[in-house]
Amino acid sequence: MLSTPISLPTVFVGAAIIFLFALALYPSSLLRWFQRKRYQYEVTFSLYMLTPTEKFIFNSILFLFLAMVSIAVALYLPRHVRIIAHRAYYYVSGDLVKNGTTSAVLGTTAEILTPTTVAEAIGSA
Repeated sequence: MLSTPISLPTVFVGAAIIFLFALALYPSSLLRWFQRKRYQYEVTFSLYMLTPTEKFIFNSILFLFLAMVSIAVALYLPRHVRIIAHRAYYYVSGDLVKNGTTSAVLGTTAEILTPTTVAEAIGSA
C-alpha cells in the first residue's frame, strides 16, 4: 500500500491529464468542426500545396489585411453611419437645426434656419 496519502490537487491534476488524453484520442464534435473548417480553408485557398514558410507568409498577410480592415471599421464606421443617419433625417424632415453635421458647419445651434438664412450662410462662406 501507499505510505503517504494522495492530496486532492494531485487527484484533480491526474484527472485533468486523463481527460485531455481522452480528448486527444477521441476528438469532440466541436474539434472535428474546427478541423473541417481548417481543411476547407486550406483547400479553398490552395494552401495545401504550399510549404510551411509560404503558408506562414500567406496567413500573415491575410491576418494583417483583416486586422487593418477591422480596425478601420471600428474607427470610422460609427462616424460614417452617424453622418448617413443625419442626412437621411434631413431628407425626411428637411430640418437643418436638428441635423448635427449641417448645424455644426453653418454655425447655428438654436435658431430655425429659413431658406434665406441658409442661402446667406452659404453665400458668405
